[in-house]
Amino acid sequence: MDLQDNNIDNDVTTTSNKPRKTKFEYEDEDQDETIDETVTESSNLDDDALMCDPDEIGGDKTSADYYFDSYSHFGIHEVSLAAFGCEAVLCLVVVIAHEMLKDTVRTKTYQNVIYKNTFLFKDKIVLDVGAGTGILSLFCAKAGAKHVYAVECSHMADMAQEIVKVNGFSDVITVLKGKVEEIELPVPQVDIIVSEWMGYFLLFENMLNTVLYARNKWLVNNGVVLPDKASLYLTAIEDAEYKEDKIECELIDSTTFTVINAYSLPLDGIFVFVAVFWNNVYGFNMSCIKKQSMMEPLVDTVDQNQIVTNCQLLKMMDISKMAPGDASFTAPFKLVAERDDYIHALVAYFDVSFTRCHKLTGFSTGPRSRATHWKQTVLYLEDVLTVCEGEALVGSMTVTQNKKNPRDVDIMIKYSLSGRRCVCLKNSIL
Repeated sequence: MDLQDNNIDNDVTTTSNKPRKTKFEYEDEDQDETIDETVTESSNLDDDALMCDPDEIGGDKTSADYYFDSYSHFGIHEVSLAAFGCEAVLCLVVVIAHEMLKDTVRTKTYQNVIYKNTFLFKDKIVLDVGAGTGILSLFCAKAGAKHVYAVECSHMADMAQEIVKVNGFSDVITVLKGKVEEIELPVPQVDIIVSEWMGYFLLFENMLNTVLYARNKWLVNNGVVLPDKASLYLTAIEDAEYKEDKIECELIDSTTFTVINAYSLPLDGIFVFVAVFWNNVYGFNMSCIKKQSMMEPLVDTVDQNQIVTNCQLLKMMDISKMAPGDASFTAPFKLVAERDDYIHALVAYFDVSFTRCHKLTGFSTGPRSRATHWKQTVLYLEDVLTVCEGEALVGSMTVTQNKKNPRDVDIMIKYSLSGRRCVCLKNSIL
């Protein structure tokens, strides 16, 4: 699954998916702020899942090549590692680190989790997996940790070492450069593992299997993993303006073959979207590009007013208990239209929770929440679905580890709609 960054067989009931309001709290430097997140629970899904190791990939590419190549889809210019060497790689890593540190929701949540729960960290041994700049390690050290081992595979490890030294924590924080799967810790066990492992779509370019490897190798019995819960959600949106711009399509009345306004919902007739541009480009058929553009998920910020249906929990993962290799899952969904509208795309987002805290803490990347650098993942459908209030888009989503790049995922969506103005049955592979 390549992501772009642009700044049916199962009977699914909805009675257990009634949204529950949970307050996730974090503080800004200039103001205290409480964000209301809608957390949806579902009783028909498993409690664990997940992903893959960032080991050597084989062929001509290493895991580092895949890592940096993948970020070229996220608004960061692709860099040829061979051509520019370590300085260019470090510059790219710094850009990524800067984006993450500027994400106030992300960083302040971790800070609050650590500073407001010092009872968890006092005199404890902490392992920071994928430490980056070392910001989480610094939080832990300031909260009273006995020692913190910050493991970072990229060139940022050298910068983290300097940051630790400049801030006077060299006696508390040890920066280890290398892969978690290959390094040896100076201690046999740790009390806490902290990591910001989540990727786009939760699972794309994530470090979850690395966290699970560290958990199984070093974490003491009843040790703490932060965060310990992650949930993936799905909803459906109207997005006529952007989809038309993306694939150059027009809404056609199939009875009169005239172009109509895509933003109005006519009372009768049959209407279809036709991709007119790619079918005839200076006399040549380039419709394969239209199909490819539809297959690439888009990482972008979705306006909450675009949401047409309810939000459905697809998968909830307990990081402290789940088994490695649970990367693949199939989850059913039933998205019920809350108004008469069109559905152009499905939208996936995730929440994370820190349940071992004195008070439940976490954040959401959903469209009704404050924006994060993860944004949301938009999965455009081949069809434009005309839905009436109360009608349900029913289907399933299958997420599997990509065979060529274990840090990547493949998505297959099956969906059907049997409505008054639209009947559709489709399989989509992204």
